Amino acid sequence: MEPPKVCRSRSAGAGTDEWSIRLNASHPPWLGLIRWIAGLVLALVVVTTSAPPAKAEGPVNLDGAELFSLHCAGCHLNGGNIIRRGKNLKLATLERRGLDSVDAIARIARDGAGQMSGYGDVLSEGGDCVVASWVLEQAQNAWIQG
Repeated sequence: MEPPKVCRSRSAGAGTDEWSIRLNASHPPWLGLIRWIAGLVLALVVVTTSAPPAKAEGPVNLDGAELFSLHCAGCHLNGGNIIRRGKNLKLATLERRGLDSVDAIARIARDGAGQMSGYGDVLSEGGDCVVASWVLEQAQNAWIQG
């Protein structure tokens, strides 16, 4: 195969010279189809690997710490609150707001309150109580991770 020929062409209206390369050999007719199929496969891989997680069903297989890490820690890291500082998960705050029981914390985890949306659909049956029990235990221990 001989090397590509380089030619000088002028861009319309640009007033500047551009260098372009033109190949002597023409592309096989099936090359466009292969590129199209490769693009389609790549798009399918991206779409199928970036799908949202499925809704939790059945019994809870995760403990409270894992559920908290997955669904709560983004805003409530170490019992704090990055959105509303005064609405944290510290024991004094929970007591002041009347949320110092597993049932009260589970209700908010499940249904939400104020700006916080509920997570009942992703926590599955019983998951709200599991995470609430863990949160209350951490609050009683001043959120000291051991």
